[in-house]
Amino acid sequence: MTDSIGRPGKIIAIHLSYTSRAQQRGRRPAAPSYFFKAASSVAASGGTVERPAGTELLAFEGEIALVIGDPARHVSLEDAWSHVASVTAANDLGLYDLRANDKGSNVRSKGGDGYTPLGPDLIDAQSIDPGDIRVRTWVNGELRQDDNSAGLIFPLAQFVADLSQHFTLETGDVILAGTPAGSSVIVPGDVVEVEVDAPNAPGSPTSGRLVTTVTQGSIPFDKTLGSLPAVDDTQRTEAWGSAEEADLTPATPSGLSAELRAKLEKAPTAGLSAQLRKRGHHQCFIDGVAANIPGTKIVGTARTLRFIPARQDLFASHGGGYNAQKRLFDAVGEGEVIVIEARGEATTGTLGDILALRATARGAAGVVTDGGVRDFDEVARIGLPVFSQGAHPSVLGRKHVPWELDITIGCGGAAVQPGDVIVGDGDGVIVIPPSIAEEIVDATLAQEDEDAWIATQVEAGHPVDGLFPMNAEWRAKYEASRA
Repeated sequence: MTDSIGRPGKIIAIHLSYTSRAQQRGRRPAAPSYFFKAASSVAASGGTVERPAGTELLAFEGEIALVIGDPARHVSLEDAWSHVASVTAANDLGLYDLRANDKGSNVRSKGGDGYTPLGPDLIDAQSIDPGDIRVRTWVNGELRQDDNSAGLIFPLAQFVADLSQHFTLETGDVILAGTPAGSSVIVPGDVVEVEVDAPNAPGSPTSGRLVTTVTQGSIPFDKTLGSLPAVDDTQRTEAWGSAEEADLTPATPSGLSAELRAKLEKAPTAGLSAQLRKRGHHQCFIDGVAANIPGTKIVGTARTLRFIPARQDLFASHGGGYNAQKRLFDAVGEGEVIVIEARGEATTGTLGDILALRATARGAAGVVTDGGVRDFDEVARIGLPVFSQGAHPSVLGRKHVPWELDITIGCGGAAVQPGDVIVGDGDGVIVIPPSIAEEIVDATLAQEDEDAWIATQVEAGHPVDGLFPMNAEWRAKYEASRA
């Protein structure tokens, strides 16, 4: 393969480019971002790649590689694809043990010898549709990645046009177009195969399978020369693709048993609130919020976030960096509901599409906020159920400072504590103390059964007097029907 295209002058790789990968990572870029790989990292099909001594997280990334033909400088999006001579398969191998030290440059984590296998064959780029190119990856014969360029956040031609704004793309330069979901860790002895093809194009051209075998290195890194490999659970989770794949403790569970959750899923908020009121709980409603996805229902236990009114010095100390808002969206567990105290202030957003992606990736059941939502349509498209006061384009700092998390808050007039049971549907959102959740839902479902029977009698022509609510005579009939 290296003989076919020569050693590239430049290899430019994309950080995050596929929708499937963005959903897995919980973040979606607004524009492409790039890094360079060493030309010496290029390898041919059939070769080996070494996992260095003292490391554990070597990961594969099957990718579409673009090989530049005519040089490109300041080319338009419409003209960009004409500067791509060939398409082939690539494996953008990376060592997560060194990623944190590289701080995004990927010089060491992605630049090792053999870390960019290419080939084995070239596909004429002008003979295929750039919007319909398939990439697949196998590990030891098992299919691990299967996606198409149609799943890219940005079209392939945009990479060429964008990069040409900054420097000349020269003949033979290679652009690696990013990897879809499914990238994971490989170990010595594993065999990785990547194939790029255009199955719907005439002749179904293919790169053939790019084959790489992992070997174990024996020479350790010298701590006197530079930083040593280091891993933590965050790196392990991202390298493997999920905490479960990395054999780490799963995300914090919701605290609801499967049986209780199933009951709550069936129980309407109107019925639950009636049972709460019977027991003296009159402030159980989170008022003023509505679902971003009509017909949606949320059930889960609360994780709480409090915003205080914006103040310049407090926003400087608490608004930037890894603030309380970001920490909660990074920590929310599967089946949990993020509840945000925004003081009923609807004229600014309290979350947007990036945080919605992160909550979705973490398995959150939804978000309830008595404030507004930025990127409202995109958050709904992502599929995260959010109950809010509606859309607003403003950023957080206009009215709020993210102050603290997992404390008792007030949201929409209701007190909410971490662990409270949150249920939302078309009628609104209610808060149930966890100590009585089972009692409340059982009584609600029993009442729903009664109401359904009463409705049947009304439909049959019976008057509601004495039937709704049931007097002793109707009660006896109801009990008899149940017996």
